[in-house]
Amino acid sequence: MKYKILEKPDSEQAYELVHEALRKRATIVIYACCKVNYEGRALSQLNWGERIILIKPDGAFLIHQEKKVEPVNWQPPKSKTRSYLKDDNLFLESHRRTPKELLTVEIRKIHFINYANIEDYEELEQAGYEKDMSDMIMEKPHLIEEGFVPTTREYSVEHGFIDILGKDKDNNLMVLELKARKAGVSAVKQLRRYLQDLENTDNDYLKECNAQKKKIRGLLVAPSIMDDAQELIEEEGIEFVAVEPPRELKRDKKTTLDAF
Repeated sequence: MKYKILEKPDSEQAYELVHEALRKRATIVIYACCKVNYEGRALSQLNWGERIILIKPDGAFLIHQEKKVEPVNWQPPKSKTRSYLKDDNLFLESHRRTPKELLTVEIRKIHFINYANIEDYEELEQAGYEKDMSDMIMEKPHLIEEGFVPTTREYSVEHGFIDILGKDKDNNLMVLELKARKAGVSAVKQLRRYLQDLENTDNDYLKECNAQKKKIRGLLVAPSIMDDAQELIEEEGIEFVAVEPPRELKRDKKTTLDAF
């Protein structure tokens, strides 16, 4: 059976369904009146109230109230769930070994309980991030400026990874720091550290620039920039280039036979 639903079951019926669902590694949803206790990095107690309890096959255990996106109590994936009956009530326990945590739910009235063997093999695809900007600039370097030639991505320096290294039409070294959102002072400071790392490190790029008496240009690339960050880049001699990240998902760019 792929799914099963019980309305207003007694505790024993609910226990049997939970036991069956855990054995089948199914997703469990319970709407019930319950009380919650947590012991672990801290202590907490949530008195009786109607809530949604969600137990996933990966061990995640979540308790939702009627407000807010976040669960009021939760245990992460790889937690272990067990159920038992006591004083005519159904108990659910979610146990985590490291760090040691125990979430206990006592249920006295169940409105409905169900489980489902969900089949979902897709990964969430997102657009509008620095990685998407980097891909776009590598494909269309003219977005930065005419004559720009990107050479390296994720170049390692002491304080992190330079997003893109390249050269301008005059063979000057260009250091690009990408931000998918409005850039602030911290982004400017990050780029400044990368430029200092290049200047203080014995590397091929710097040797080539020195040999050819070329400049090292730092470019902050983002959709827009905050006023205080604009003032700082002018002080630091850093350039700003306005580029919007792509908003289209890669799957939307693919052409399939269905389109014809």
